[in-house]
Amino acid sequence: MNIYEKESYMKQKPTTLLGYHQVSMKERKLMDVTGIKKLLSFDSELFTLDTTMGILTVRGMDLELKNLDLEKGELSIIGYITGYDYDDFDLVGEDSKGILSKLFK
Repeated sequence: MNIYEKESYMKQKPTTLLGYHQVSMKERKLMDVTGIKKLLSFDSELFTLDTTMGILTVRGMDLELKNLDLEKGELSIIGYITGYDYDDFDLVGEDSKGILSKLFK
């Protein structure tokens, strides 16, 4: 996905029933996330979430689940948050396939 595709993707309105996806963090101690589809796994150092924008991984220390409401698609995490990132494998299109997959069509 190139920069222009990402920009047009970001301008699209969400198509899921859960609404839009938002992440907010307060002083690296509290993270609120909306657009949660499923809580895949969690422990005191790692949360893995399925969101409307892809798989979200939250890393930290002494992490705890403060609130989870799957009907509203909301989740809150408390603890010391060291970082988070997305795995966009479900958002990637045909153009991003490797050279070997293009050769062996």
